[in-house]
Amino acid sequence: MNSLNDIRNFCIIAHVDHGKTTLSDRLLESTDTVVKREMKDQLLDSMDLERERGITIKSHPVSMIYKGNDGQDYRFNLIDTPGHVDFSYEVSRSLAAAEGALLLIDAAQGVEAQTVANAHLAITQDLTIIPVINKIDLPGANLDLCLHQLEEILAIPAEEAVLASAKEGIGIQEILEAVVARVPSPRLADYPQTRVLIFDSVYDSYKGVICYVRMFSGSLKRGDKIIMMSDGVRAEVKEVGIFTPSMKDEKELTSGNSGYVVTNIKAVSDIRIGDTITLEKSPAPEMLPGYQEVRPMVYSGIYPLDTSDYQKLKTSMGKLHLNDAAFTYQAESSVALGFGFRCGFLGLLHMEIIQERIRREYDVDIIATYPSVVYKLETTDHEKFEVDNPVNLPEAESIAVIEEPMITATIHLPSEFVGDILALVMDKRGVCENTETIDETRLMLTSRLPLNEVLVDFNDKLKSMTKGYGSMDYEFSDYQPSKLVKLDILVHGEAVDAFASIVHVDKAETKGRELCKKLKEILPRQMFKIPLQASIDGKVIARETLSAFRKDVTAKCYGGDITRKKKLLEKQKEGKKRMKQIGKVSIPQEAFIDILKNTN
Repeated sequence: MNSLNDIRNFCIIAHVDHGKTTLSDRLLESTDTVVKREMKDQLLDSMDLERERGITIKSHPVSMIYKGNDGQDYRFNLIDTPGHVDFSYEVSRSLAAAEGALLLIDAAQGVEAQTVANAHLAITQDLTIIPVINKIDLPGANLDLCLHQLEEILAIPAEEAVLASAKEGIGIQEILEAVVARVPSPRLADYPQTRVLIFDSVYDSYKGVICYVRMFSGSLKRGDKIIMMSDGVRAEVKEVGIFTPSMKDEKELTSGNSGYVVTNIKAVSDIRIGDTITLEKSPAPEMLPGYQEVRPMVYSGIYPLDTSDYQKLKTSMGKLHLNDAAFTYQAESSVALGFGFRCGFLGLLHMEIIQERIRREYDVDIIATYPSVVYKLETTDHEKFEVDNPVNLPEAESIAVIEEPMITATIHLPSEFVGDILALVMDKRGVCENTETIDETRLMLTSRLPLNEVLVDFNDKLKSMTKGYGSMDYEFSDYQPSKLVKLDILVHGEAVDAFASIVHVDKAETKGRELCKKLKEILPRQMFKIPLQASIDGKVIARETLSAFRKDVTAKCYGGDITRKKKLLEKQKEGKKRMKQIGKVSIPQEAFIDILKNTN
């Protein structure tokens, strides 16, 4: 079993909900890795969130022993990867640790946006691709269409495709044999020094940091002294092992295999995903190639509802950052919300998942501010810097140029909805650059859009306009100068930093009106009138007035002269005027929660 020729490292990639996790369940069953009584659906999805939503959030490695038709035993190292656009970061890590990829295509839906993106990712990393047409047992399956799309869009010969149904167990044997025949044995194994790729990590309260690794060359065993090549951190190996799919310790991890390494490192910041581990006694001169770290695209402030939970939130952020390297955070404070963190995410689903995990796994009630992106600024003094928080945007007269991130979005949709989607792209300040016909019923639009416009509701609108048949994938393009302004919301003349946002000048008034209207509905009334205003650089562009409580001071007057009533009302008016001058509006926490929920 130690021969490199008997090892196959591969992953499963596809669009979201095309059956990756179900296929990995069947592979585990077929290779007797998991006994029947312990088998359950979505076995590799360990989080409650993954099971509830039917999506994979974390990469899940597992080692299997497969007896081939030639009577030979093969070790399969499989990584089940996420499919959602936000988690393409996870996919790139999994691809860096494999030599082959099963590209899953839903027989009823055909090639989708994320299928194309993942296939290109795999091709650029020189992986062998085995196309699998899944769900062939569905009544709506269209095999001819899928095979045609495979050749037309992905340029993969149709005869290479394996027809399967993971749910019914059809074609599983053919997939296993295709892995043996087509996936090459481990690459870069003849390198003279030990090189190990960290493709993921998790935090364990007993063992500390557990690194998910792919051994490229050399070997690791308990007691070895190692170096992290990116930052020179030294450590000692405490345990090595493989996943079956639970952790199983081994005496040694040899080249070509995937598994885990437990070290004496306890600090979260010392482990970097994508780093190369090498031995201290004979270190490798260069790191493993082809790995890129992806920066967060979306930023948002996360604050504890109860200020006493700040330390608890800080601890949970540290643990989440270790379990998810793409998530970043740093401390910040807000006048309205107190102490919290500025957090970076890959996208909106990623943000939603992190927030949900903080609430569930760490039991902290939180509130999040508007999602924002990273803007590049050049001041009139030719100073350049980046801004991810509207509060840090300088005065308009000191800004020479402000640039916003642009994305190239690939949208797959049925041709009858093309008019609606083009209108949506234009509404979001986008430009359609290319239209390509996939087949008689589907189109592929390539559009250039500002990332800020796609953040909140673009995907939801795309799905509802196309009755669920549209799909989108996007990648960062570049930065482009734009007319952006800081929109401030003033309550009783004072700006509330939690409601500040950076918007395009053409959309500022509409957004300002919406926010003022929402605030009017949500804020509790006071004893005096409160102006709610939206302003840009001190100029008010929208206003609503929250009316005051009014005590009926004339109730005790029955009959008599009208001047008596007028005198009482004038006296009340004077009192309200004085109250307005000295009155302070304290916005309750519930109001912040309501408005941030409604506008996110």
